[in-house]
This record gives sequence, structure tokens and C-alpha cells, in this order.
Amino acid sequence: MAAPLLLLCDGCGQTASPAHLARRLQRLEWTTRYRPVHIQALLLGGIAPDADAAFLYSPEGNYQGEAANLLDALRISRAEKSADAILTECQKRGLLLTHLLECPLEPGVAPSGAQQLLEKHLPAVVARIRRSLRPKRLVLFSRELAAVAGKFTEAVLGSPVFTSSYGPFVLDGSLSESQMEEFRRTLTAGSVP
Repeated sequence: MAAPLLLLCDGCGQTASPAHLARRLQRLEWTTRYRPVHIQALLLGGIAPDADAAFLYSPEGNYQGEAANLLDALRISRAEKSADAILTECQKRGLLLTHLLECPLEPGVAPSGAQQLLEKHLPAVVARIRRSLRPKRLVLFSRELAAVAGKFTEAVLGSPVFTSSYGPFVLDGSLSESQMEEFRRTLTAGSVP
């Protein structure tokens, strides 16, 4: 019996089983539904969360982890709102969330392996941002991006890149109120009222 054919995933660069590819396509479909026509701010994280509840565009609306932290930072209330209403609000603000690695890490990937994947996949993401997404600004918000943050520049992307004064914003509940305000200001920097 022939060994199953394994491909590299175009969203993360990992070896992709059929289940991996199916999950990627599902998440891509969820995200595309709420992609703004004109992206005011592209929120770029490092590695997509494993749990669907932590993935912002999950239609379940049971936001936890990264998704809950991001919605709190954006001051988007979840009380008595459907997932569709919440995501439509993000879309109306011109916000789009994506990750350098659009898929969660496969089991057994070591931290050093994750860093190698981030480095290796970076050129593809930069090309996608420049050619397809074309945001007005890029906001880095993940601890995993610290090592590659310097490679995201306005000269390379064609749009301003925002981080906090100490590196990518880390939306894990540890930011002070002044750091949260700094994050919120980056989303509208340069906008005409």
C-alpha cells in the first residue's frame, strides 16, 4: 500500500494531512465572510490558536483566549450579541485579523521549530499583505512575532507598521490601561475623522 500523499500547507508551511487542510479551508471561509473591502487595520498575530473558541471568526461565538482578549481590547461588547453582530462590527471598523501561521501548530512541534516556521513563512505573508490585503496600517499583536517584528517595515509592506514601545502588543490581559490605549490609537492612526 502506498504511503498517503502529504502536502505543505500554504497557510502555515507545515506538513498537511487531509484533516489539517480541511480545517484550514474552514477557517479561511469563516474569515473571508467578514473581510472588509478596505482594510483600515490588519491585526497580525503569530500562530493561529488551536481552539475554535479562541479563533475570532469562529461562528460559535463562545469567545475565549485570543478572541476574547482582542474583543476586550477593541471594546467590542459581547453581551447579548450574536457572533455575526460582533464580527460585523469588526468588519465595519475595517479590521481584519490574520496570523503569520494561519494554522495551529501540529502536535510535537518544538518552540524552535515554531520559530523556524515563522521565519520560513514570513516572505509569503509579506507578499500577501502587499499584493492582496493592502491594509492602511499593520498592527503586530503577538509575542511570537517579537523575533521577526523588525522585518515588517513600511518600506517592505507599503503601509505603516505599529507595535508598542516594547515590541508587538501582547493581548493576553497583561497590558496596562495606558498600553491598551496605545493599542487602540494605532488602529486609527492617521485616519481622517
